[in-house]
Amino acid sequence: MVMKCILVPVLLVCLVVLAVVPAAAEEAAKSSAQAMIERAVVAYASTGKRDGQALASLAALDPDLGQKWARIMELWEAPVVVNGRLPDDLPRDDSLCLVALGFQLNPDGTMRPELVERLKALLAAAEQYPQAVLVCTGGGTAADDPTATEAGRMAEWLEARGVEPSRLVVEDRSLTTAQNAQYTFAILAERYPQVKQIAIVSSDYHIATGTLLFSAEAILRDSDVRVVSNAAWPAPEGTLSAMFQAGALIELSGDVKTAFEIYYETYDIHELPPLA
Repeated sequence: MVMKCILVPVLLVCLVVLAVVPAAAEEAAKSSAQAMIERAVVAYASTGKRDGQALASLAALDPDLGQKWARIMELWEAPVVVNGRLPDDLPRDDSLCLVALGFQLNPDGTMRPELVERLKALLAAAEQYPQAVLVCTGGGTAADDPTATEAGRMAEWLEARGVEPSRLVVEDRSLTTAQNAQYTFAILAERYPQVKQIAIVSSDYHIATGTLLFSAEAILRDSDVRVVSNAAWPAPEGTLSAMFQAGALIELSGDVKTAFEIYYETYDIHELPPLA
């Protein structure tokens, strides 16, 4: 009886150890993979060259992630042609989605001129493709009006100019371009499975970043939705650095803390809301 009493706790301890060790190893592998992702994107943003060693190490740790991030790096390296208007050869049905990227609201909740100009580009695209799904994306960025959201104001503006509410998708949670992509894809996957192609609408300096992040999110989600074109308002000024893009890719990878540290150091357009 004494031997049985001793053996039972020992066996339990062994079982716990056997369960904990693989979990700890898995967590360590995830941490190492994340470190390689961040090393690869920061290196490219800093030097304009691939860190082949980081990507190879990622592939060894997680072949699926390695393949995905190799594809994302290829997209990042490819030049993006910025269009003043959409081409005429896109789908003429609701498999096309036009995504307008938001811009921080005034403190009182009204739209800044840059956001209005982006909406004018979206309205022209919506008239060019009258069957397309329209996404307004952007959350609450008005310092003095917690009820106002970028997407909500955008939708109101479009409805006032004759756009049917049934065409509009309001994504009003996002505070960053990475979140624009994440939350938009979640809505499309759940409610608009017919959408297969996306066109980005924004300011000209923002198009490459939007295209990269939406394309990267599609890869990370194993989605067959593709970013195929864009329509841009020619902003008189404004830039987004390669390091900002690196921060956004890191946010898509799941490390929000590091992403916001990069944003606060490099963001050169307007002030970001505080990280919750």
